[in-house]
Amino acid sequence: MVVRKRRKVRKQRGRRTYGRGCSKHGRGSGEKGGKGLSGGHKQKWPHTLKYEPDHFGKHGFTSVSRTIKVGAINVGELDEKLDELLQCGAARREGEKIVIDVGKLGFGKVLGGGHVTRPIEVIAREFAGSAKRKLEEAGGRAIAG
Repeated sequence: MVVRKRRKVRKQRGRRTYGRGCSKHGRGSGEKGGKGLSGGHKQKWPHTLKYEPDHFGKHGFTSVSRTIKVGAINVGELDEKLDELLQCGAARREGEKIVIDVGKLGFGKVLGGGHVTRPIEVIAREFAGSAKRKLEEAGGRAIAG
């Protein structure tokens, strides 16, 4: 037969002090052993072991060598710096259009920030959808390569 133990608080109902001695002694966070996770390494250690065993310490690993950082540039920046890129030889003019290989500049992805005012053909590994749309609206092209 299962023995059911009544909670102590049920026994204390109607009494002023709830078993804490003077009524003032139940105030403040010191009565419950501190706020939040304070005492997690001291008096609340059994609770930490039982309910939050993974709270302390490091878990797993992240390999730094495997994370690939892809540099990105906005189409608006390319449009603004078009004259500089033509002068230094990073871009070339083919008829009406200007061709830029973004990979040679050290970027892997073209994002869609800014405005495109001239027809530009951009060669890159990746394109954002808005970047492709803006390039095509200005009369240019997005070439994946």
